[in-house]
Amino acid sequence: MSSGNGGNSGNGDSGADGAIKVLLAEDQSMVREALAALLGLEPDIEVVAQVARGDEVLAAARAQDVDVALLDIEMPGMTGIEAAAELHAAFPGLKVVVLTTFGRPGYLRSAMEAGASAFLVKDAPAAQLAEAVRKVLAGERVIDPTLAAAALAGGANPLTDREREILRAAADGATNAELAAALHLSQGTVRNYLSTAIQKLAVRNRAEAVRVARDKGWL
Repeated sequence: MSSGNGGNSGNGDSGADGAIKVLLAEDQSMVREALAALLGLEPDIEVVAQVARGDEVLAAARAQDVDVALLDIEMPGMTGIEAAAELHAAFPGLKVVVLTTFGRPGYLRSAMEAGASAFLVKDAPAAQLAEAVRKVLAGERVIDPTLAAAALAGGANPLTDREREILRAAADGATNAELAAALHLSQGTVRNYLSTAIQKLAVRNRAEAVRVARDKGWL
């Protein structure tokens, strides 16, 4: 498998039977199985791999001849957006559809920056999801209009990559000393980043900063 080719076969040819080969990543087994079953009813789509963790996505893509990856955002090990970025780096031609339960504005921008070709809500009709799979393979982008409107209304993420990294690390209640040790920074630098993030988000403390950034999909 060549990392520079479209899908894993490089030519958009979906195999001898002509089916579009799909990788499905979703941590909730009932949802994953339902999506797989619904997509399996489509005559031109075949779910060839299923994983329950974000950090299993890349390995599954390497093991299968995948044309399109459907990734849930909220997964253990790695988010769907992080997994999308890994896939895009390893297989630039493989198309990614990001699925979400939450219409958080920042998620759409992050998904597009990670190389996703589509961004849809998980409870979209099966026919709409199947059509999105076909469209992204044809080179189109598909974005749920409600999510697009929310993203525009929410504005751009004001946090830098480092501020986001520190807020994510602070979400579990780590002290400044623990954050500094984990991120190889001085405690003063950690305090400065946290203070800047708190000011940008117009909140009173780090806990509120984490909550607001998460609600907006900026983490």
